[in-house]
Amino acid sequence: MEVQRLEKPYDNNRHQFEEIERSLRKIADLVKQKGREILAHFPITTPQFVALQWLNEYGDMTIGELSNHMHLACSTTTDLVDRMEKNGLVMRVKDKQDRRVVRIHLLDRGQTIIREVIAKRQHYLAEMLEHFTSEQVNDLEENLNFLLKTMKEKREVRS
Repeated sequence: MEVQRLEKPYDNNRHQFEEIERSLRKIADLVKQKGREILAHFPITTPQFVALQWLNEYGDMTIGELSNHMHLACSTTTDLVDRMEKNGLVMRVKDKQDRRVVRIHLLDRGQTIIREVIAKRQHYLAEMLEHFTSEQVNDLEENLNFLLKTMKEKREVRS
């Protein structure tokens, strides 16, 4: 099956793209609200959750690397990590190759919390999709992954 691409997608389908953008924005807002409700039952803040997500997904990082991912100043990230370290979520460790470099390491307690929070978020999403057919869920996953891939590729080309 040949894929038909839009020549001037925005000009020809302006209303459709406005609706897609609006829907994505509203969905992101609802997911964020639900995420905050879920986090209220855990001993971490939203910024700590974001930091734990990055560490869980990508492994140990320096303060600078974590700051870049979170789009925060290094001083803000340092304060955040100080609080997480005090609460037993992370630990500062010396880099094995370069002892001058300090990395933030996710501890078991932080890993347990992040897994529980993500599981609750996934359960919420499953509840929202329970009236979808499996084909609709598969199509949604495929289309969202394609959109994400395209957006990442375009972003890399521009940077």
